Amino acid sequence: MYLTFDTGHMGIAPLVADVLRRHDVKVTFFAANEATQEGEGSLGPHWAPWWRARAAEGHAFASHTYDHAYWRGDIPADASHPQRFRIRPSAGPQQGRDLVLDAAGYCAEIRRSAERLRDLTGQAPLPLFRAPGGKTSPALLAAARGCGYAHVGWAPAGFLGDELPSERFSNQALLDKALRDVRPGDILLAHLGIWSRKDPWAPAVLEPLIVGLQKKGFCFATLRQHPDYRDWISRHP
Repeated sequence: MYLTFDTGHMGIAPLVADVLRRHDVKVTFFAANEATQEGEGSLGPHWAPWWRARAAEGHAFASHTYDHAYWRGDIPADASHPQRFRIRPSAGPQQGRDLVLDAAGYCAEIRRSAERLRDLTGQAPLPLFRAPGGKTSPALLAAARGCGYAHVGWAPAGFLGDELPSERFSNQALLDKALRDVRPGDILLAHLGIWSRKDPWAPAVLEPLIVGLQKKGFCFATLRQHPDYRDWISRHP
């Protein structure tokens, strides 16, 4: 089982760390510099000790693009321009603006987060990334692979639902669904804080989910051990 966390408002980050440490679970964190409840961004100085501590515990790290930049569409190459992409960051100085990036520009967005993670953790992040919202195109994925980054999504049952409205999707319902549906080898997705969810997903779901999966015989590993990414990681140190 491969549990992954994307950044968010970081309000539950200390709690998540406590649960992971208590149950000796190693995960992969995908990080963008998103707005936070405390400090100025999830990759800002306020959170530097938190990231260093996670590295010391043996977790893995990868890019979520620096400004949490959503892919919005492809712009095909023509006589005047190479392949380009419509991008809309949801964080940073360009938040909410529609931008146009070529492959090099998008790679720079991925790389900026990876380099910041290296500075914060003292270790090399994985040559992987997760596009915000999982939104991609074949051309975008090809551009990222061309600069050394493979994309990581999640299993259908691995969507743990912490982004969903709690009025319609209770924590108990999300827990029951995950325990029922996840399968060996699944990549699971959660966040370190979602602004819109009124009834926080953690701690209500995280700890009983880990305990329940461990009782079923599951163990947890970082994406460094994932069979679909091991070879890529070894070729892109």
